[in-house]
Amino acid sequence: MYLPPAAGALPPAEPVPPADIEGGHETILVVEDDKLVRDYVLTQLHSLGYVTLDAGNAAEALALVQTNHAFDLLFTDVIMPDLDGRRLADKARAERPGLKVLYTTGYTRNAIVHNGMLDADVAFIAKPFTIEQVALKVRQVLDARV
Repeated sequence: MYLPPAAGALPPAEPVPPADIEGGHETILVVEDDKLVRDYVLTQLHSLGYVTLDAGNAAEALALVQTNHAFDLLFTDVIMPDLDGRRLADKARAERPGLKVLYTTGYTRNAIVHNGMLDADVAFIAKPFTIEQVALKVRQVLDARV
């Protein structure tokens, strides 16, 4: 089969979530040290209608926490260099009591809880996750009463 070379580049496609997925308009601070994963999460959240702030590490996240940037949810990786997600959330909640937190990691929930990284009753989503899974979990955490 012969195909002629393509002329020019195609613009990137905007992700469109299925119509039955509920998103929102809230602002979410995403903290993820892996840029590819962070960009993936940001793209998913944007496609669901959320506004995002992002940080590549806990220090950047804490700098945002200490500013006037309003956000409704801290979505953080558990395992990060320097300061893990649990300690980041503790520091963020000291500055912003009642802050809602959603943790994520590539490790299993059992491994994270067993090693004392998280309590068993925290909001958690395992990587990798689909847009449907993140939409449901984010909505659950945002809608939960504190």
